[in-house]
Amino acid sequence: MIVFPNAKINIGLQITEKRPDGFHNLESCFYPIPVSDLLEVIPDSKTGFEVDGTDIPGDVTTNLCLRAYDLLKRDFELPPVQMYLYKQIPIGAGLGGGSADAAFTLRLLNEQFALALSIEQLETYARQLGSDCAFFIQNRPRYCFEKGDRFEDIDLSLSGYTLVLVYPNLAISTAEAYAGIQPQKPSVSLRTALQAPVGDWQKTIRNDFENTLFRKYPLLDRIKQELYQGGAVYASMSGSGSTIYGIFEQAVHLPDHFQHYQVWQKTL
Repeated sequence: MIVFPNAKINIGLQITEKRPDGFHNLESCFYPIPVSDLLEVIPDSKTGFEVDGTDIPGDVTTNLCLRAYDLLKRDFELPPVQMYLYKQIPIGAGLGGGSADAAFTLRLLNEQFALALSIEQLETYARQLGSDCAFFIQNRPRYCFEKGDRFEDIDLSLSGYTLVLVYPNLAISTAEAYAGIQPQKPSVSLRTALQAPVGDWQKTIRNDFENTLFRKYPLLDRIKQELYQGGAVYASMSGSGSTIYGIFEQAVHLPDHFQHYQVWQKTL
């Protein structure tokens, strides 16, 4: 069985407080986008995992797909499987690619082996793998809070807008991003700000990670400003990673100085 784990962008990201468990509470809107990896799971004589495409640093045996399989195997008699992941979503990009791979593994195994797990049960498993993994179980626009693993429905659609992603071949780890964060309560709640037209978002909606990461990596700020100069009605860094996205009211021709970066564009 083959599935296509997709990425997401963060529309706003407010780090509101440090938690007693060492994590942070946040508020954000997660929005799924059609940039995806490919994941295939086939029953086999022994369990294995193979990755192609974008290189994933670190020990492959700790990959979230294998961890998702092992998590379910504790509670169910899963047969051995061969897992194949073709990685296209950039690493350390703030697009949630690893979390999506993990969540889609849970969903695929649930369907392929008729485990009959509910949405709520799948989300509970996903939360054990990472803070935003649970989002990809339902995989629709959600208002996120606490660690980014609790959700409320939100009436928000970017249908008809053109989305441009610019990944400057720079991976930023979650630990690096949080190192410079100073949590604070926002003067205007993100949920309230999201009710405004998209063209008004640049006045009120920000990603808190930009404060320190833009100083450390000025090219990220330059990309954001170039997207605005190119006509974006809203631009931002996504998540804790290095991808900068722009939302345009119509299709655009990207300037030549993005040619050395990975650029993705699509009308939603």
